[in-house]
Amino acid sequence: MAHAVSSLTSSTLFIRQQFQSRKLFQRPSRGCWTNSRQFSSSPAARRGIQVVGSDSTGGYGGVSEISESESKASGYVWPDDNKRPRVCILGGGFGGLYTALRLESLDWPEGKKPQVVLVDQCERFAFKPLLYELLSGEVDEWEIAPRFSDLLSNTAVQFFKDRVQSLHPSDHLGMGGDTVSRSAGVVHLESGLLIEYDWLVLALGAETKLDVVPGAVEYALPFSTLRDAHRVNEKLIQLERKSFGNDSPIRVAIVGCGYSGVELAATISERLKDRGVVQAINVDKSILPNAPPGNRESAQKVLSSRNVQLLLGYFVRCIKKDDTTESHNNERYILELQPAERGVESQVIEVDLVLWTVGSKPLLAELEQSDKPIYLPLNGRGQAETDETLRVKGHPRIFAVGDSSAVRDGNGNLLPGTAQVAFQQADFAGWNLWAAINGRPLLPFRFQNLGEMMSLGRYDAAITPSFIDGLTLEGPIGHTARKIAYLIRLPTDEHRLKVGISWLAKSAVESTALLQDTITKMLSGQ
Repeated sequence: MAHAVSSLTSSTLFIRQQFQSRKLFQRPSRGCWTNSRQFSSSPAARRGIQVVGSDSTGGYGGVSEISESESKASGYVWPDDNKRPRVCILGGGFGGLYTALRLESLDWPEGKKPQVVLVDQCERFAFKPLLYELLSGEVDEWEIAPRFSDLLSNTAVQFFKDRVQSLHPSDHLGMGGDTVSRSAGVVHLESGLLIEYDWLVLALGAETKLDVVPGAVEYALPFSTLRDAHRVNEKLIQLERKSFGNDSPIRVAIVGCGYSGVELAATISERLKDRGVVQAINVDKSILPNAPPGNRESAQKVLSSRNVQLLLGYFVRCIKKDDTTESHNNERYILELQPAERGVESQVIEVDLVLWTVGSKPLLAELEQSDKPIYLPLNGRGQAETDETLRVKGHPRIFAVGDSSAVRDGNGNLLPGTAQVAFQQADFAGWNLWAAINGRPLLPFRFQNLGEMMSLGRYDAAITPSFIDGLTLEGPIGHTARKIAYLIRLPTDEHRLKVGISWLAKSAVESTALLQDTITKMLSGQ
């Protein structure tokens, strides 16, 4: 049974008082709220983020519907409740975390610096462009996936490890009232915590879209998150142990030859060497169809030198498990490939591991699972439609960045969901929050393409900067330049320093080992 209250503020106060009287709530420390899920996975309960509201007039306070289960939740007590602005950031990827850090770095008038809460389902931030280095063993987990608690230890940002169950925005109900102190809505987390906010940032990211081909959900592994990287690495270790001492090569199929697919193919083929066969499948007739020519040519040379088999002009029709395998440890999979053009024969390949890199779906798309009214304007992909200042249309208190936002370039094309775009959006979102809170004009977001980078192995990479036409840095030089560029982009000064020292130490050890090996060979040759 639903309960209607006169405003979101009143409903949250009622919930808070109810649970404080039962002594079920204590002020949380910077840490984790566990035992929850951001998006339900069971068919019956999978409703995603629910946005609930009703038509009303007169400011942010209108009528908001709160379910009976939500009325039993506990309310988060902000440290400086009702005095300083309250900002809730959902998602701790490049867009969310860097927006929080940007807010911390700005100069604020006295009494205006916002209280910030960051919510993410993982305890670690993942620097996704460097996940490939986990497979090659070039980096350690702490270097590219530090804990949020460590990154935010010297800030006032509160971190909650939790998943979003529903949103109850009320800023769409009117524009009247004080734009600083009036509540703009409530976030309901699956742990039962209710967070009342004045400003909301949607940065929930995206996940790999597997449900487009029969068998992909069951048998293919994505490569998008830290958890995905661990799963792929564990599977490779298992296959390497199984193949030790026999002549049967490890066969890996990678679906998609965009940046992610090509980087995986280069990394895994280098790792397996003669013990494996890597096959890369792409519906286009070339790899990296949208990449700069220099990057495409560098990747083509590397893949060719490592005997990666390119199956171009094919799409995967289905993936099946090979029922002739005798044990769980010897699972093999069959991929049926359909040609994209007529006159070409179909193919069937058998592999030990299938990696899927094609397509993604924003987690805001889960809104479509809700059976209640949705007030966030979403495009066909499930991204929030924003204006040029990154504010969600019709919601002056909600900003969206990264994969959660549908931002277009000057030609009207949607910006890609890349780390570079999210970096720049976070900078603008943080500034525009400052401007909105202080009653200053907001800046329109303008994406500046600085170039494209890709990893091609442990000592190989390709970089094409946008500000020098025709230049591509490749090989060891490109590899070093790429690592320096990403080192500069790591979240905090303290973490950059630690990682920089670690990488220098590793480089010194590798150089010493290489020198010793060279001297040994020279002496043995004499």
